Amino acid sequence: TSGTTPRSTVGTVTEIHDHLRLLFARVGTQYSPETGNIVEEKSPENIANEILKLPEDTKIKILAPVETADFDEKLENLEERGFTRVNTDQEYDLTLDDPEPAEEFEIVIDRIKASEDSRSRLVEAIESALEESEDEVWIELQKNFENEKVEKNDERYLMRFSQGFSEPGNERDYSELEQRNFSFNSPLGACSECEGLGKSEVADRELVVPDESKPLKNALAPWDYSKDYYRRGINAFADHFNIDVDTPFEDLDDRVQEAMLHGPDTPFYYTVEKMRGTGIREKEFEGVMEYINRRFHETSSDNVRNRLRDYMREDTCPKCNGTRLSEQSRHVEVAGHRLHEINQKNIGSAHEVFKGLKKDLTGREYEIGKEIIKEIRERLGFLKEVGLDYLTLSREASTLSGGETQRIRLATQIGSGLTGVLYVLDEPSIGLHSHDNDKLINTLENLRDLGNTLLVVEHDKDTIERADNIIDIGPGPGKRGGEIVAEGKPEDIEKAENSVTGQYLAGEKQIEVPQERREPDNSITVKGAKEHNLKDLDVEIPLGTITAITGLSGSGKSTLMHNILYNQLTKDLNSNKSVRVGEHEKVEGLDNIESVRMIDQSPIGRTPRSNPATYTGVFDFVRELFAETKEAKKRGYDKGRFSFNVKGGRCEECKGQGTVQIEMNFLSDVYVECEQCNGKRYNEETLQVKYKGKSIAEVLKMEVEEAFEFFEHDRRIKRRLGLLQDVGLGYMELGQPSTTLSGGEAQRVKLSEELGKTQRDDVLYLLDEPTTGLHWEDERKLIEVLHRLVDNGNSVLVIEHEMELIKSADYIIDLGPEGGENGGEIVAQGTPEEVVENPDSYTGEYLKEYI
Repeated sequence: TSGTTPRSTVGTVTEIHDHLRLLFARVGTQYSPETGNIVEEKSPENIANEILKLPEDTKIKILAPVETADFDEKLENLEERGFTRVNTDQEYDLTLDDPEPAEEFEIVIDRIKASEDSRSRLVEAIESALEESEDEVWIELQKNFENEKVEKNDERYLMRFSQGFSEPGNERDYSELEQRNFSFNSPLGACSECEGLGKSEVADRELVVPDESKPLKNALAPWDYSKDYYRRGINAFADHFNIDVDTPFEDLDDRVQEAMLHGPDTPFYYTVEKMRGTGIREKEFEGVMEYINRRFHETSSDNVRNRLRDYMREDTCPKCNGTRLSEQSRHVEVAGHRLHEINQKNIGSAHEVFKGLKKDLTGREYEIGKEIIKEIRERLGFLKEVGLDYLTLSREASTLSGGETQRIRLATQIGSGLTGVLYVLDEPSIGLHSHDNDKLINTLENLRDLGNTLLVVEHDKDTIERADNIIDIGPGPGKRGGEIVAEGKPEDIEKAENSVTGQYLAGEKQIEVPQERREPDNSITVKGAKEHNLKDLDVEIPLGTITAITGLSGSGKSTLMHNILYNQLTKDLNSNKSVRVGEHEKVEGLDNIESVRMIDQSPIGRTPRSNPATYTGVFDFVRELFAETKEAKKRGYDKGRFSFNVKGGRCEECKGQGTVQIEMNFLSDVYVECEQCNGKRYNEETLQVKYKGKSIAEVLKMEVEEAFEFFEHDRRIKRRLGLLQDVGLGYMELGQPSTTLSGGEAQRVKLSEELGKTQRDDVLYLLDEPTTGLHWEDERKLIEVLHRLVDNGNSVLVIEHEMELIKSADYIIDLGPEGGENGGEIVAQGTPEEVVENPDSYTGEYLKEYI
């Protein structure tokens, strides 16, 4: 995994950010955030250079400003070390005068004429002043000169300098650059507002006022009008603006609405009761959203903060604009490039920057940074080779798919140059377009050629055909598998009689191209999609069809389907006001669908208690049958007796789970079979009740196909089990814990449930790469199910890279042309036959051999 911490990014997990920090600390040039001027290091020599710009032989005093709590002791110490003159209200000679005590004064280090001849004496005096004053030196002149550094102070003309880093003409001090300045995990480098996260939580208007048609007094979700504290504020606001609290919020003037949310332009006050009723106090009306933001950041109570989060959303940090870095760190450049700008580039663009960086650096800068630059360039190159050039270095690692994470680790291994290593990869092609998959396979072959061995679990045809050796396991899924069906080169697998994989490789079996494409009966249109890299798209999505959204990784497919379409439909059709919708103008055609359903590969349950039988509702009917047996009635057992979720019939040792959880503290918990019931979930008395000779535990152990025959006389059970068979899950045990199902299996269980629903026409089903982890035979069954859903009067929109499914779609929307900032456009759209004719479409290019 890539980690779940929001502080982990593509740049940090690849260690590219570490090298960038080192490069910027070593050769970076600081600029002032206020003026944009270069920040220079002020050494004694540099200070002397500034002074010697004065006219030749200008008389000057070199002064060291100091502070002391014991004036007399300080003077005594100075005399002992040979200093004889100080300035308090005037200049005094310590050998002759006794100046009045002062907490601040200046030591007169030397008096000289500024000239090249006196340079060494001047530098020595500056060094002495800097040492005495702790890094500050003043130069007093007899008169003003045309010099920007000269300032008038108490009838004196002074030039002030401090050692270290500073901007010409500005007293602000800067620290010397170090690696920590560029780490958003360090207080030195992190933005002070978001503490290096790049995001902050702010009040959201739509959550604060979820229904603007309600009267003002009831429209503000965080402020309960029935409570005196909030009622006083709302009433005072209404009195101030001369409005009725029963006026609908949407009918208020925009100026009044803004004042309620963010506070009025002209402050006003009202009275509220003090805590615990100890009197009243005056309070300024601040606006409900400002109140939420202030309370959230001020409170030390987790309960209060969690309550306020109901009305807040996560947004880009306004101070650092999402860059995570401090103001000083954002104003350092290497060859005209700033760190946060490089982080926000995709890997392909960043690679181009570092390929040409040498020409933009001075000879000294390049000499210092050349090894760092070489390392960064190579690491970026490796990431490009595995098809990740669309990712940005600032991308949160927790948002990466499993395939992307695996390919990042693969790129890291390429860079290590190791030999004699066994690499085990689980479907590295997941989420890759065929165009990028070629690069991935080349990378795997390069690793092999270095002297390594690669063991790859894969369903991708191109990867299988370019393998040196194939181990085909089967012959079927589940209990019907577990044997080596064939082994050898691809041509050997093609000849193996029992290998389904071989039959598809040889072309004996194939997923047929539909003989005709459906004509859409209506459409939904997304207008002005601009989220992330989408370039103001208008996308018409046909209904009554299977539509595939295709394109290279990072081309904008998920942004379009998830961030914009699904979130907007969820908000409008399911009244989910809290969801954040990606930037777009509007979605038209909502009246053409009844509901939207996302069928993903997430688990159907989070605990071993959940299984296909419980999820599909089959188990309710099975328990009813057991409760109706003579033995159950004789013992007085009802339907609840056969539930493993409640006391009575279940094994109390394992609480009906069949397994016992053993906590391992710092390791993942371990589940072992319950010794009391031997994994059967039920107590002995319950297991004595039989239906057609089988106990309830034996029924849960049945495969779907076996159970289909066993319950052939029960129409309700048979129908649901038949649907599971239709989606290719006939091999699955009824009681198989949901936590052990693959993503593809979980998705097909959900699809079977959707197939079983009646009166659900005009549903828009959304699926994101449903072929992930599926063999061609499973893909064939999945495609049949999708066609059935559409034949039932629904629509299917699917993000997909697998050409077998894409060729089976009625319509294709191809995004690109590339990923990241070079994506976000519609490259091609139409039927598969139309898309293959488009010369600009990578999808069309690879789809040709399948049509």
